[in-house]
Amino acid sequence: MAKSFGDAFVIDLKTRVIRCLTCNVPGTAFLRIMHLPNGDYILIGPDHFEDIRLSRTRDNQLWYLNQRPGSKPVKFNMKMSEGAAISKKNMRISYSVLPDQDPSLGPDGSRLVVANVDVSGETPRLTNSKVVYESKSANCRLEAQDFYDNDRKMTFTCYEPKGLASVMSIDLSTGAVTNMSKAPGTYNEVEGIFPDGQYTLVEMDRQCDQLGGRRGSSNIDLWKLKLDGTGKDLTRLTNFNDYEGGKASNPVVATNGSFMAFQAARTTDPAGVGYGLILYLFRK
Repeated sequence: MAKSFGDAFVIDLKTRVIRCLTCNVPGTAFLRIMHLPNGDYILIGPDHFEDIRLSRTRDNQLWYLNQRPGSKPVKFNMKMSEGAAISKKNMRISYSVLPDQDPSLGPDGSRLVVANVDVSGETPRLTNSKVVYESKSANCRLEAQDFYDNDRKMTFTCYEPKGLASVMSIDLSTGAVTNMSKAPGTYNEVEGIFPDGQYTLVEMDRQCDQLGGRRGSSNIDLWKLKLDGTGKDLTRLTNFNDYEGGKASNPVVATNGSFMAFQAARTTDPAGVGYGLILYLFRK
């Protein structure tokens, strides 16, 4: 993304050639872009910018964008919260819905929905939508993140009071939910997952144990967490937050698992804002 509420781009990592995917549509106000396994894209954002709060919450929705040059985004007519989980193997997504998008949930409710992306007709649409998990408490506000284990499981973040969060996993066949971070009183926002589904990246504030500073989404660095349910197998990958005002955020793992991309940002920035895209190569 060029910026929050802006245009979406794709970069060729070998040539560094950058191509705009949405500049043919005036007044775009997208927040995220994600790729489907068929090479097309999912866009997330409002159809126009009104103000930061309403456009990011009440008006946030899902779009489909064909990979063919010159294609224009198509609305799914489905409002949702923040980001989505996209299957690496199937045309399947998951997203969360909060009271801002659906007031019938009540003031504290949130739910996770899984749906198929159907492109067989003239217009892309979501089919077989199913609510897979629901929270009726402000103690856990939901956001989908990644499918794994052949789409049998999914990671999601449980946002908690006082600006904290936990990494969660749901077994989509049984509905069983497991807290993977197991660290009450800390911030753990799950991000990109490794191809084997054994580990995931997490934005964490665990370095505050040694460095001090306020807990929450501002003082974060990137950590690798094993999805074994113990919360003990942790590896810190970045050290931006060792320096006052610095943080690393929004990591995603390459589909072959050999590297990740993430962004550098400032602790005073809103979520999603960054000043550079960085590649981090994993040792074999």
